[in-house]
Amino acid sequence: MTTAVSSAGPAGDAIPTPWRRWGFLSSHARVLLAIVGNPDLRLRDVAAACHITERTTQSIITDLEQADYLSRERAGRRTQYTVNLDATPRHPAEPGLSDRALLCVLTNHAPQEGDTHTGR
Repeated sequence: MTTAVSSAGPAGDAIPTPWRRWGFLSSHARVLLAIVGNPDLRLRDVAAACHITERTTQSIITDLEQADYLSRERAGRRTQYTVNLDATPRHPAEPGLSDRALLCVLTNHAPQEGDTHTGR
């Protein structure tokens, strides 16, 4: 099977055309996973890892903060993120599901009760 390749994304990597139409995870989920996976990432690094622009990444981080999925605070010249593992998905079809459970499945890591994920 051949796959057509479209233009390069912000990270310079070519993204195959079929994956540009839709994705299994939303950009919001990818940004949250990038922060959980490497809490020391700068905004531009998160954008590159998620193949989206820095402006879009900034907007998504603001959305996630307003929805209480994460908080951020300045630590010198860097931003420190804390992921709220006890937040719940906002969709009514997902009652009782927590970020902790989703992140456990998606990252192959089981955060313990009361853990927060903090990085600089």
